[in-house]
Amino acid sequence: MDFRIAVDNVFQKYATFTGRASRSEFWYFTLFQFVIYCLFGIFGSILTDGNGNPPGWFNLIVGLYGLVTFLPVIAVSVRRLHDTGRGGGWFFINFVPVIGSIWFIVLCVLPTEPRPNRFGPIPE
Repeated sequence: MDFRIAVDNVFQKYATFTGRASRSEFWYFTLFQFVIYCLFGIFGSILTDGNGNPPGWFNLIVGLYGLVTFLPVIAVSVRRLHDTGRGGGWFFINFVPVIGSIWFIVLCVLPTEPRPNRFGPIPE
């Protein structure tokens, strides 16, 4: 799966918490999010006023982007956990300080279950 297809797939399944997401789909979308937020950071630092604060309209755009992508981020994370054979509840491990985020990354790096599981067929 290439980058564009993976990102398109996540947005097409905007709030779909059922099924499975391959490693490439999850990590390409994570890379996409990382690049977008890096660009926001760069533009925010360029647009700062004398006190180092970006303009309010820029903060509004960043906030709106965060709201728009909130559900797809959670949905693709849950589908990625399904792909490893785990329930979506494992997403909440992220709320355990420090170790929870590390454990979530480990779970997302695990390979796809090589056969259909209770969450659906093997993703393409």
